[in-house]
Amino acid sequence: MDLQSYMAVPPGIGMEENFFSLDDILLSHERLPCRTESVFPRLGFLEKSSETRDIPEGTKMEMPLWLAKGLYERKRRVLSVELPKVYREGWRTVFGADPIVVDLHKMGPYYYGLGSQMLHFDSPENPEIANTILQTFMGRFRRTMDSSQNAYNEDTSALVERLDCLERSLFKAGQSGLNSFQLWEKGRSSHLTASSLVINYRKRKIADLQA
Repeated sequence: MDLQSYMAVPPGIGMEENFFSLDDILLSHERLPCRTESVFPRLGFLEKSSETRDIPEGTKMEMPLWLAKGLYERKRRVLSVELPKVYREGWRTVFGADPIVVDLHKMGPYYYGLGSQMLHFDSPENPEIANTILQTFMGRFRRTMDSSQNAYNEDTSALVERLDCLERSLFKAGQSGLNSFQLWEKGRSSHLTASSLVINYRKRKIADLQA
């Protein structure tokens, strides 16, 4: 396999999803607390604590995000989705007071991504959830990037262990930029190199012409 031809696919932005992104695939398997609003016939085997053939109305269970989104309908109430605790009012108050002190990775490695996906489900708290996610990102962004710039050639495990996956990718990008700048400053990066996007595009064009 040509390792140079591989490029990581970034996750979707906001409520969008990119199904070629490993991060979005993992995000889609995050489990949500749900409540059935109708009988689910012949699906009792999905609920381990149930011995009945069907899943009765009013059953509380956890479902992966992809399944909850597939079953959820605004007009026909099949399923209701409860807010994970990190997006509820109590935690929104904590984030509003000082978002920097929160261990986002411990609360959920996809805090921003899952919070954005929760807006697919109708809830009177959606405006507050969206605002909290935005303010949390803004409140933590500067420190994340400052840390990435001030940890050159150092062990950064303690710095990144409290970061959400999105923040970790930003931290990595910040360190990569710093490393490139350091190389340029030392005169080791005098030659311009083609972007991997351009290289891959050229390979595809050559392959098309040879076909």
